[in-house]
Amino acid sequence: MSISLPFESAYRHGFARVAACTIPVAIADPASNAKAVVESARECDAESVAIAVFPELCLTGYAIDDLVMQDAVLDAVAVAISTIVAASTDLFSVLVVGAPLRHRNRLYNCAVVIHRGEILGVAPKAFLPTYREFYERRWYAPGEEWSGETIRIGENEAVFGTNLLFDVRDVEGLTFHAEVCEDMWVPIPPSSKAALAGATVLLNLSGSPITIARADDRRTLAQSQSLRCLAAYAYAAAGAGESTNDVSWDGQTMIYEGGTLLAHTERFPDGPRRSVADVDLDRLRQDRLRQGTFDDNRVTNDSPFLTVETYLRPPATDVGLKRPLDRFPFVPDDAARLAQDCYEAFNIQVSGLVQRLEAIGRPRPVIGLSGGLDSTHALLVVARAMDRMGQQRSDILAYTMPGFATSDHTRSNAIALAETVGASIETIDIRPAATELLKGIKHPFAGGEPRYDVTFENVQAGARTDFLFRLANQNGGIVIGTSDLSELALGWCTYGVGDQMSHYAVNSGVPKTLIQHLIRWVIAEGEGVNEAEAAVLQSVLDTEISPELVPAAQDGKLQSTEDRIGPYALHDFALAQVLRYGFRPSKIAFLAAHAWADKDEGAWPPGFPAEDRYAYDLPTVTKWLTVFLKRYFGFAQFKRSAIPNGPKVSAYGSLSPRGDWRAPSDGNAKVWLAELAAALPDLADE
Repeated sequence: MSISLPFESAYRHGFARVAACTIPVAIADPASNAKAVVESARECDAESVAIAVFPELCLTGYAIDDLVMQDAVLDAVAVAISTIVAASTDLFSVLVVGAPLRHRNRLYNCAVVIHRGEILGVAPKAFLPTYREFYERRWYAPGEEWSGETIRIGENEAVFGTNLLFDVRDVEGLTFHAEVCEDMWVPIPPSSKAALAGATVLLNLSGSPITIARADDRRTLAQSQSLRCLAAYAYAAAGAGESTNDVSWDGQTMIYEGGTLLAHTERFPDGPRRSVADVDLDRLRQDRLRQGTFDDNRVTNDSPFLTVETYLRPPATDVGLKRPLDRFPFVPDDAARLAQDCYEAFNIQVSGLVQRLEAIGRPRPVIGLSGGLDSTHALLVVARAMDRMGQQRSDILAYTMPGFATSDHTRSNAIALAETVGASIETIDIRPAATELLKGIKHPFAGGEPRYDVTFENVQAGARTDFLFRLANQNGGIVIGTSDLSELALGWCTYGVGDQMSHYAVNSGVPKTLIQHLIRWVIAEGEGVNEAEAAVLQSVLDTEISPELVPAAQDGKLQSTEDRIGPYALHDFALAQVLRYGFRPSKIAFLAAHAWADKDEGAWPPGFPAEDRYAYDLPTVTKWLTVFLKRYFGFAQFKRSAIPNGPKVSAYGSLSPRGDWRAPSDGNAKVWLAELAAALPDLADE
């Protein structure tokens, strides 16, 4: 993070723009190839790219065979590198270019790192393929670690070795390493040791002729290397112009980050192409902090690295944000991935409940139905658990418990749902019990005054939970909790004798924004759902989220949860960044503002109704992020510290004190609010 940069700059928020470039090459013509590199480099500079990597041996072409040992060619390579060095003087981007270079008595296949008029270093290829179509040891020597000597290229001189790290001092967390093609294919790539030594961005300059399915192999290797090394991996392969005597080329480029594909280009291009993406250095740093075994593995790495320092002077302007960015972190945009996530989430919940019920003697599940999303989904989970256990669904004891503000719509949904699912359903009016409690504590409502305060609300929530626990006692059952991950994050639940408590909480690992898609998935998959049940489920999906604890206002408008505490879409967005990555509030605001700026831009989850799509500007994002920070860090932890058992569902984490999240119940939100206020003094409220 660089607070000297304006809020609008991606470089302020821990991002670095990386490009993987492929260019048409001219066989054994370094001057023409240098011109192509410079043209592409200038385009990268215009895009504020920090690092641009080019293919293996792109200054000569990879497939020139014995021509690479001709002095005329090698002399031209040195001149070409000098041309690129001179052109780089006024360019922002670091250029990593492939070239054959003479050193000592041998020839080396090298990655040449160039920035602002100098060669920062040269990384030779460590592992040379000499099998099947490859004959590299005929021409090249395998690269070695830096031994203290430099390599001379024309009038330029630079450090030389496979163990070079390049540390960009004015972009926090940006340290990169270059390896060449085959280096990625060996059991322990040089980049693995580089990552353990501190490299966050790993570059691969590749020749790699194409055969059927080789592109998939490359993707697998790049993805797995980025995931295992908790790093970004940028890969650039040779393409048009390479000799096709015996092989062909596809110009594949791609950038992965922690196992996630950020960008790629089409293969077999007819001209220059580049993948460009903003790598999240904060995410990589946080992943390494959290996964202690990554650094534990460092002690087995006895290879010393030489660090070369440089400075980028990142732009103090709005350069946009070039990376996939989900509005709903918990809900994939891809239809197949969303279906898989829903399948796994639903079955995690079901199998967790089955295990608990089996372990304690198959008690009858007791559940309160409000007609809302959470209790509806919980009932679906319970019904499937009963099916798996071979028990009758009629053993499910479902109760609808109307209070002072329960609408006929939600109550009828609850009853219809229980009936179509096949659960036993009974209505218990909690108003007499709640009225007695209000009378007992001398609450003004009991005397006829329309005071609808938190006590008024919690008396109803507590009465419902009390009934459920006593019903479980009476019927040999356990209370199934319905409160979700988002409510636990915000503390939007009644503590103790309220919806915060149950015997087993099936929804505690599922965020609010995912639950509606889980219900849609159950409908779409036809998982034991008949037409009548599907109609009820759709009615639930169409109902506004409300606790229904306060009577409708004079205009007839019912109490709305999101009017009071803010949109769950924004809260779940913030929750994912805080829980999984520990990001600064200013970065969360920056990301959310980009993700939600335009409802017509970017992908929406499959099945999300077009008429319900919406946008949020930065002031709105900041307003509700402030609410989230106050509630999450300063208020809600005491409720989370006492939550019942329930399964972890999302890779982003859970809020169980026995699982992902441990925090003091008497904490405060000052440092998070102060950081946001410092970044956005005109919008944030401490």
